[in-house]
Amino acid sequence: MSDALSPDAVHLGLDLGTQSVRAVAVDGTGTLLAAASRPLTSHRDGVRHEQDPERWWSAAGDACREALSGIDDRRVRDMAVDATSGTVLLADPSGTPLTPALMYDDGRAADHADRVNTVGAAVWEKLGYRTMQPSWALPKLLWLLQHTDVPPGARLLHQADLITWRLTGRQTASDASHALKTGYDLLADRWPAEELAALGIPDGLVPEVVHPGTVIGAVCARAAAVTGIPVGTPVVAGMTDGCAAQIGAGALGPGAWNSVLGTTLVLKGAALRPVHDPAGVVYCHRGPGGSWLPGGASSSGAGVLTRRFPGADLDALTERAAATGSTAVVYPLVGERGERFPFRAPDARPFVLGEPTGAAEEFHACLLGVACVERLCLDHLDHIGAPVDGPLSLTGGGARNRYWSQLRADLLGRSVTLPAQGGSGVGMAVLAATASGVTLEQAAAAMVRTGIELRPDSSRAERLLPGYLGFVDELVHRGWLEPRVAAHAHRKAAR
Repeated sequence: MSDALSPDAVHLGLDLGTQSVRAVAVDGTGTLLAAASRPLTSHRDGVRHEQDPERWWSAAGDACREALSGIDDRRVRDMAVDATSGTVLLADPSGTPLTPALMYDDGRAADHADRVNTVGAAVWEKLGYRTMQPSWALPKLLWLLQHTDVPPGARLLHQADLITWRLTGRQTASDASHALKTGYDLLADRWPAEELAALGIPDGLVPEVVHPGTVIGAVCARAAAVTGIPVGTPVVAGMTDGCAAQIGAGALGPGAWNSVLGTTLVLKGAALRPVHDPAGVVYCHRGPGGSWLPGGASSSGAGVLTRRFPGADLDALTERAAATGSTAVVYPLVGERGERFPFRAPDARPFVLGEPTGAAEEFHACLLGVACVERLCLDHLDHIGAPVDGPLSLTGGGARNRYWSQLRADLLGRSVTLPAQGGSGVGMAVLAATASGVTLEQAAAAMVRTGIELRPDSSRAERLLPGYLGFVDELVHRGWLEPRVAAHAHRKAAR
């Protein structure tokens, strides 16, 4: 096995997010050579959240072509794809979509979740997450089967699977990370065949599954013409976007965490063994090297800013918000209702604590609300015994707002780092580089660049803490948060 990467080699990461597809080209030293993105649009209606899968491919082609336009084909060594967790569709035997994509937070499968959890109870308990949420892929698969005229030979595809199929010209294996929310048994390393059969899922519908980092094919001539990626470039099995961002931040040692603030908030950490959560809101991916990656995805996040302040100059609002000193808190749900992490509450709705006056104070209340959710996520993780004492990095679009990142560090009462060029696309470039014969840790050591450190302001932390505890108590009052988790949060604050 090689213990070094060629500095001239170019590794391509393709990130399929909620709002855009982003392609990044990174060399063996971690230098970001190029990046390009194309927008995506969603259709939201209540609990419904769909996207057109064909748009993923056209956006990916345009983004890859732009990112690689100035790079010598001979330097491009490999690529990997990440996508949103739990996003699925049905396709015909040729890979043509039969359905829209049900996105990661689509909630239409609520009526199927109870059956999934009854039939698969022993498997889900063994895997540590106890129950599947309605937005997970397996309940949504049942919904799709109920509402689709399914032809013989139809296939379930995770979001990344459609892209890797188009890249290679044939159906590829899915990776175990994207397959987790479809019920893949990470301990037994197989699909739970009896349970899937009991749920009425046809034979051959779910894909073959391999470990992240496995080479699953090579770019075909047709895909090369669309994307600009050289023919024969190895395609490496990727991971979900949260895991990809974690790799891009280098948060791979036990107790290390990465907090990704995009449309929603995702926390991903590293542990030596699976983390079991009695509440069923934390689940564990299996890392490429055999480690475990516990974490959870909230329905709160920076998307609340787009929802509440459409078309606003967010930089100007941040400057005005920072001057207010407001301690009001908005519970920052991105949609109309429903929370997934740090607690499960399908009926949760946004609310406001305090009386913000004007747009600047309301904006600040949203920033502080996300920070409160983030702290509660870490308090919940600590409560269930997950290791949380390692370094914490902040990535995602929200981390580019320096004031917001400092506010988060202040409320958390701990130092945070902002990687120089983190993100899910960079994480996939790092994972793709393992095709060169290095371990993921070796690739991360060579390619992940440490950025700045933000230390908490203890005086502001003291001023903000009562608002956080009031937020926690309000969640209990509304019946969404378990009192014992709130009690743990209070004990930690007292220390």
